[in-house]
Amino acid sequence: MRGYGKSGVVDQIRRDGGEIYAITSEPQSLATEAEEAWGHGFSCIGDPHHEIIDTCRERGWLSLFVSRSQGLLKFRSWASHPKGYLQPAVLALTPEGRVLYRWRCRPTRQNVGGAISRPTPGHVWRNIQARLERDCEEPELDDAPELDQQAPPWSLFVLMLMAHGWFLRPRPFPLGRANEKPPAHPARMIPRILAFAGIWIGAFALLPKGWVALALTAWAVLLWRGVTKIHREFQNIPRGEPEPI
Repeated sequence: MRGYGKSGVVDQIRRDGGEIYAITSEPQSLATEAEEAWGHGFSCIGDPHHEIIDTCRERGWLSLFVSRSQGLLKFRSWASHPKGYLQPAVLALTPEGRVLYRWRCRPTRQNVGGAISRPTPGHVWRNIQARLERDCEEPELDDAPELDQQAPPWSLFVLMLMAHGWFLRPRPFPLGRANEKPPAHPARMIPRILAFAGIWIGAFALLPKGWVALALTAWAVLLWRGVTKIHREFQNIPRGEPEPI
């Protein structure tokens, strides 16, 4: 979302007479806080009861996937998503309600449950401009956009979550508030994973292998519980349409 301001797309949209808004399933108080903290240059609107999203679906503009699991938010006691949190989407409309562009995130293992991979602002704006220049049918969902980043392999991401919880339990990487210590970046878990693997290798080389194997088996139980929890909390919907909210 902040990329739209940094890339200059917000200014281009306004020069052409348009406007841009961010809609979140958080209440307006948190939406305003994010708008002020991030300084992305456009309004952030809270829609905790999905009224705006319901309207988009009813008018046939766009329907979104929603995660109703709150397990990932327990590390953010201040977070509030009374009807679940929305998966990302981009929708561009004319004042008359004609669709110019639409994309929605389908949460899968390939984008770590919807956490990563968004259309670049430049890609979105080029598609909008092309649609404005010609009068044609409304576009289908953009299923192959130019993405801002690629997600890590799912197995590596699972290991990162476990490493963030010191290999005892999975711990997510939620966004922090302005007055909080920033959460660890997932990439910082790579050295921790390598060190953890090195400890096990050293243990097998220097200690009685039977005891080390027993300890590894005990840890594998913790790992299995953690992986099961991760699979339960992160959405994976490789096909089908969103359920009505």
